[in-house]
Amino acid sequence: MLQLRYRLPPRRLLRLNPLADPLPPRLRPAAVLGVLDITKYFGDTSGGIRTYLLQKAAYVEARPALRHTLLVPAARASITDGDGIRTYRLAGPRIPTQAPYRLLHSAAAIRRIIRHERPDVIEIGSPFAVPWLTRRATRGLSVPLVWFYHGNVPRLISQHPGHDGALRAIGYRAAWGYVRTVSRLVRATLVASDFVAADLLREGVANVVRVPLGVELDRFNPARAVRAGATRARLGLPAGPIALYCGRLAREKQLDVLIRAWPEVERATGTRLLLVGAGPSEGYFRSLPGADRVVWVPFQHDRDLLADLLAAADLYVAPGPAETFGLSALEALSSGTPVLSVDSGGVPELVARSGAGAVYPVGDESLLAKAAIALLGTDTKLLGTAGRAYAEREHSWPHAFGRIFAAYRAVIEQ
Repeated sequence: MLQLRYRLPPRRLLRLNPLADPLPPRLRPAAVLGVLDITKYFGDTSGGIRTYLLQKAAYVEARPALRHTLLVPAARASITDGDGIRTYRLAGPRIPTQAPYRLLHSAAAIRRIIRHERPDVIEIGSPFAVPWLTRRATRGLSVPLVWFYHGNVPRLISQHPGHDGALRAIGYRAAWGYVRTVSRLVRATLVASDFVAADLLREGVANVVRVPLGVELDRFNPARAVRAGATRARLGLPAGPIALYCGRLAREKQLDVLIRAWPEVERATGTRLLLVGAGPSEGYFRSLPGADRVVWVPFQHDRDLLADLLAAADLYVAPGPAETFGLSALEALSSGTPVLSVDSGGVPELVARSGAGAVYPVGDESLLAKAAIALLGTDTKLLGTAGRAYAEREHSWPHAFGRIFAAYRAVIEQ
């Protein structure tokens, strides 16, 4: 199977140690706004957050008045330069059970980079260790911090299948206490959905700013459906209708509910289920009843092939109840593919606003199957047209980053 890495345009790679070696001159020193992103969620097979950061870099690259610095962990240290874009990779160990993520651990290296790059604002993109390292690294520096709340930790704890009622309640309260503490380190907490904004406001986080994300409209396009036959042949997919999930294979995605429900859907409609991705729980999901009928497709580095696959599908399924937005679901809508979502998290907002799908209750295998059967029995092409129109209207990446950079400017002016 062909797998190409999704990257920004070619750049100059410098084998430098950001902690010890001389750092290269700042890029675009006359830029009016420079942002530095720091996160651990940037691995070779990571999904939505990586896509968001790469799209931000592309947005900045096309606008000479802006400058972007990305600081992430990696297997070895390096600096990569582009047109107004610089990526620092700091060597860090793998995080157990969280492949492909690595640990950022050197406040000294982070401080050296921040002092050298002089960003106007820093966006923190992961909740643990990174906020505290960044706070320590910016001590005495007048650089405002924002936190993009990409992962809904309290929700994940409350829905973890291994936690009993008492442990779940204790963990849930402790997690919200932690979220409130981190939010006090920053000037604004950015969120991508009303669902997450309501959660945070209800729990006492006051500095919440909603900034929905975007989608690559040219890449994720219904026109790719003309290649459906070639796409199926390239990936060795079975004939007949297909339903698709793309993302991390982890317990919090509740793929177990989807896998157990799908035999009923296949019997009624002939639709095969494809799971595309990688993650720590793949072995567990493969052991479940019904998993032998699932078509397992590895993580796709080739974004064009992924777009072809989304356009070739008859239905996209989003079973994760704690999604803060649902970028893969939006990519499906942009591709003209309707979405079946669990009724919790950020994805139901996309379904409701687009009118291009349906929802089912969290954890209910029977109602998931009924909703899928009903959707597959309707005019999915008509639903897909509505989904595409919604993506075009509300979610281009330039539109999304216009809102995000306006939020940065508001924070800087505080």
